[in-house]
Amino acid sequence: MRYVRFSHAGTTAYGILEAGRVRPMDGTPFDGFVLSNDTYALDSVHLLSPCIPTKGVCIGLNYRDHAEEIHAQVPKNPVVFIKPTGCTIGPYASIVYPALSKRVDYEGELAIVIGRLTKKIAKEEAASHILGYTCANDVTARDLQPPDGQWTVAKGFDTFMPIGPAISTDVDPSALAIECRLNGEVRQRSNTRNLLFSCHFLVSYLSHIMTLYPGDVILTGTPSGIGPMKPGDVVEVEIEGIGTLRNTVTA
Repeated sequence: MRYVRFSHAGTTAYGILEAGRVRPMDGTPFDGFVLSNDTYALDSVHLLSPCIPTKGVCIGLNYRDHAEEIHAQVPKNPVVFIKPTGCTIGPYASIVYPALSKRVDYEGELAIVIGRLTKKIAKEEAASHILGYTCANDVTARDLQPPDGQWTVAKGFDTFMPIGPAISTDVDPSALAIECRLNGEVRQRSNTRNLLFSCHFLVSYLSHIMTLYPGDVILTGTPSGIGPMKPGDVVEVEIEGIGTLRNTVTA
């Protein structure tokens, strides 16, 4: 199943994406719903971020090749930072290039979407707390990212967490092809089998640090190939079984 959130004729709702059409629901994927008998053509609706997280919990250096490309030590424990909810935008929305930065990078990632209240759970329980998975871009003002950590400024600008286009419930997060393209040119290509810390491990680990709420997202890290974007560029993150997240950079 692929959940989306959309606006149509002045109304915002959740729905299910099936065969190029959106079937609206009364309710949400997080608290129960009833599906409508109506459907809308996908090109007649405006897709929004597929959830509204209270926070984006992000994992740094979770692909060995990315740690090596930036000359960082491969971590023994997850490197964790937070993106505020104001970073969240959906597919086709604009990433705003902040005036404070002279280099803004793309980072294509798989994101976990939490389905229910999650606190101090075992790794074996993680799957039952996950609603599904979506594409994400951990946009980063690279010149504002200090080498000794404290990445909030570099990672926390409004619009710096595009997610979407849908939440897929039917994919195996341990072996998904992931690709990031800039203006149609492939810049990142990997597979989630190369993650240092698995999705289920991360949900359990983080749940012992902070409460995860329905709709929260965990960005699982980016592979090698990160690089800069500029206003006018189009960046796409495509993940097997989920879809393509497409955003334009604006000044």
